[in-house]
Amino acid sequence: MSAVSETVTVAEIEGRGRGLVSTQSLKAGQIVLRDSPILLYSALPFINSSSFCHNCFRKTMHSSSSICPSCSVAFCSPKCSTAAASSSHSPYVCQALTRLLNLNSPDAANLPLDRQLQARFLIAAYNLAVVNPSQFQILLAFQGTVTDNDTSAAHYLSSLCPPPASTTIELTAALLAKDRLNAFGLMEPYIEGQDGRRSVRAYGIYLKASFFNHDCLPNACRFDYVDAAAENNTDIIVRMIHDVPQGREICLSYFPVNYDYSTRQKRLLYDYDFACDCDRCKVEANWSDNDNDDENNEEVMDEDQDEQMVASDDDAEVHGDTNFPHAYFFMRYMCDRDNCWGTLAPLPPSDATPSTVMECNVCGNLKNDAIGREDTVGMDD
Repeated sequence: MSAVSETVTVAEIEGRGRGLVSTQSLKAGQIVLRDSPILLYSALPFINSSSFCHNCFRKTMHSSSSICPSCSVAFCSPKCSTAAASSSHSPYVCQALTRLLNLNSPDAANLPLDRQLQARFLIAAYNLAVVNPSQFQILLAFQGTVTDNDTSAAHYLSSLCPPPASTTIELTAALLAKDRLNAFGLMEPYIEGQDGRRSVRAYGIYLKASFFNHDCLPNACRFDYVDAAAENNTDIIVRMIHDVPQGREICLSYFPVNYDYSTRQKRLLYDYDFACDCDRCKVEANWSDNDNDDENNEEVMDEDQDEQMVASDDDAEVHGDTNFPHAYFFMRYMCDRDNCWGTLAPLPPSDATPSTVMECNVCGNLKNDAIGREDTVGMDD
């Protein structure tokens, strides 16, 4: 269930639309949001759909997994299979997936991956309209500007995955736009030695998390614990990276913080339909391409990975050159594990006492901030 703490509120921000703003001073590590998805769908290609449970999206153990005989999707247990039958794997979803898998022309397995993902989303969205009409209306209220690509995809996919009831191309295109602008990826666990690239296991639409705006120097980051959490394992948790004062907007970065200026601008314009003019971008816009390359260590993560982060303007003024406002963040809050490029945020405070243990939101490693060395209790050790 979604739970926004009383420390943040939704507000209209000039030039940025709706955003989340602190109602009081926030401390590093403080949880400001715990959010459950209103819609989830697999990020796997159609021909590889049995690696994860299509209800809870944990890894399946083949000895105990339950496979749907019609559409071949997997569940980690009969319990998850039963739960999905009345929600995410209704008769409509099963029939739609079966139809796609049985298509001869075009072969669903040969569809481009982006089209396969759009088809999975539309099936999940149409299903939501049937099993939970009130949440479908919430989905329709999400922001999303329809592009020509959305309209083209809607025409193409309408015959491949028709809705359970009559609908319009315009509505389908609007749904695709909302998914494109609001979906969060639930990532595969980090594996050391795999050059930092992680695939997406599933995509989710989250009610409150959609209000977070982007900043290339964010002050919060999100964590997910898909395989580790005992319950509500597809929830995402947003924690503060550092202290912020009352009235400050709480922002995430929509991609790794080590992307250079040009890459960030292209990504934001292509995926989210806006150009960023945050303080970091205003500085880097005047740099040469070579300066950008040097600053970013010539390393980037997979484009599907979300949320990496930053120090505030106050931190930049106190700790670093204002011409290089993110230098302090790279030193203090970026994970130094090879090819990780994740963000370190303190664990939640205990009894109002700030934690000195920093957790990486990509690899899960823990670091003792007081002594500046990696702790031996890294989550993936």
